[in-house]
Amino acid sequence: MNAAPADQIRLLDLQALDTRLGQLAHKRKSLPEHAELQALEADLTQHRDLLVAAQTEESDTAREQTKAEQDVDQVRQRAVRDQQRLDSGAGMSPKDLENLQHEVASLAKRQGDLEDVVLEIMERRESAQERVTELTGRVASVQAKVDDATARRDAALGEIDAEAASVAKERELVAGSVPADLLGLYDKLRVKEGGVGAARLFQRRCEGCRQELAITELNEVRAAAADKVVRCENCSRILVRTSESGL
Repeated sequence: MNAAPADQIRLLDLQALDTRLGQLAHKRKSLPEHAELQALEADLTQHRDLLVAAQTEESDTAREQTKAEQDVDQVRQRAVRDQQRLDSGAGMSPKDLENLQHEVASLAKRQGDLEDVVLEIMERRESAQERVTELTGRVASVQAKVDDATARRDAALGEIDAEAASVAKERELVAGSVPADLLGLYDKLRVKEGGVGAARLFQRRCEGCRQELAITELNEVRAAAADKVVRCENCSRILVRTSESGL
């Protein structure tokens, strides 16, 4: 393939732009905020799960407390009724009065036991409420960190994307000035050779593979016409000759 030396040199400009686009794409994927957000979101999910569990426990103990308080109230009301009957003694035999006294005493003990149960439940509910408050604060704290990291990531992505758009536009202009056949070869090699399709020959060394040309290859390059598109024997990339090639 033949191409004007100026067109070949433009490949170096094109390569520099493609290299920058590759760097920006890598930078976009490897922003530290990505890993930070992944860790924070895992932490947030864990704390939210713990919060839901604590809220469920608090809700369950609240229902348990209501039921226990209702049991106490029922025993208390029954004890009041029995005490009123005992105090009046109307139409009751001594045996009935004795049985009623035993029942009142039994109800008093039952009420005391149930009130102890209510206190125990209230303590558990208070503990659950404290846990809910603590975890609510933790969730809010982690969420704030997530929001901050998200804002920093989005700002960084915005800068990267803006630069990438500018570089892509410049690449389009440069690519448009390169002959189609030369551009096609360059693009094919760029895909095949890890993003580098053309490299400068600098001081007898290919800057694509960093290998110095063998003497026979160097002589062939020296003998090649200025418009001949030469390739590196080591990496197959297009070798672009300049005044600094050492020929």
